[in-house]
Parts: sequence; structure tokens; C-alpha cells
Amino acid sequence: MTIRVLIVDDQMMVREGFSVLLNAMEGIEVVGEAVDGREAIAQVAALRPDVVLMDIRMPEMNGLEATREIMAADTDAKVLVLTTFDLDEYVYQALRAGASGFLLKDASARQLADGVRVVASGEALLAPSVTKRLIVEFSKISQSRKLADPDGVGELTERETEVLVLIAQGLSNAEIADRLIVAESTIKTHVSRILVKLGLRDRTQAAVYAYETRLVTPA
Repeated sequence: MTIRVLIVDDQMMVREGFSVLLNAMEGIEVVGEAVDGREAIAQVAALRPDVVLMDIRMPEMNGLEATREIMAADTDAKVLVLTTFDLDEYVYQALRAGASGFLLKDASARQLADGVRVVASGEALLAPSVTKRLIVEFSKISQSRKLADPDGVGELTERETEVLVLIAQGLSNAEIADRLIVAESTIKTHVSRILVKLGLRDRTQAAVYAYETRLVTPA
């Protein structure tokens, strides 16, 4: 299946550059562009892309607000945030709002394409260029704020809690299966149950939740 991508950025050179790079990649098609968050919302509704490459800092409506509205619309689109600053607090807020990951604008063509593919599949925690260090930094931001409700963790079984911790550490389903010596299909079932029990959209939000409840703490 071809992955349909919408590029959202207020800089024309960025949009055109990413469009050229992605259209040259097998299995990826750029179906549209938007110059700000408001246009992005309209384009998502009209074009129904699989992945939205979303810049954060834009005039009119920024990427954070647009991500919130797109997620609230219960769309199937995955949002991959684009940023120049790897520790931008807005990126952390976008992840909490439902974005599936983020990618630095200086990423290579291969990293960009791989990031689109992993977000489209829903398999990986975040795009490949994102390191555990960045997740830890974002978790520190939340420590000065109200914790996520820790009671939800109590609804998880011991094995589900174990899987949630490994998700937060950045492991894929296959890696978790290897670690726990079970079938990958079993891990997929655990992940689905975790998301339902905690009322979360995807494994990225699950990782953020794990940090915010202190189930996983910075090293």
C-alpha cells in the first residue's frame, strides 16, 4: 500500500524539498501541502492522508493547535511533528495531544522516509531519529506539573505493566516479544489492551503516560 502524506509548513522551500524527497521514495506519495495549521485541518478532511508531516511554529494556527483538532476529529491520520529544536516543549505537548512522533528538520532523506513509514505502521515508539534521551528530557518537563492519574496503572495486569515499561523504553513489538520470550502477536494483544484500559490513542501516548505516572523514571 502507498502511504499518503500531507506536508504542513509555512516555508515553501521546506514543503517543496520534502515533497521531492518523499515522492522519490518507493511506497510514499505526497498528496498535498498546507501553509498553516488551519489549512492542514481542512486538507486532512479533504485528502484523508495516512501521515501528516506537521511543522510546529507557524502563523495563523500553529502545529500544536492543529494536531489537537485533527486528533479530536477522530481521523485515522498519524501526525509526525517536524521541528528545528529537538527539546522544544511544544513537541512534548504535541505528543500528549496525539502526535505519533517527531522528526528534526535536518533529518536525512532516508530518516524522513523511515520516519513516515514507522509512524504509518504504528509499530515504533517514535521516528528513528528520536532517542531515549529526548523522551527523558520531555518527561522532566512534566515533573513540575500534575501527574497523570496513576490509578489507571492498577487496572493493568502484571504482564501488561511489564509491556508498558518496555514500550516506554523504546522497544518495538518484536523486541518486546524477544525480551519476554513470547510470540509477537501476543505482544500486539497486550499493547491493544493497554491502550484500551488507559484510554490512550497509541504507543507514543503510552510511553508519555508511563513517564508521567513515574512508572518509568529518568535514569
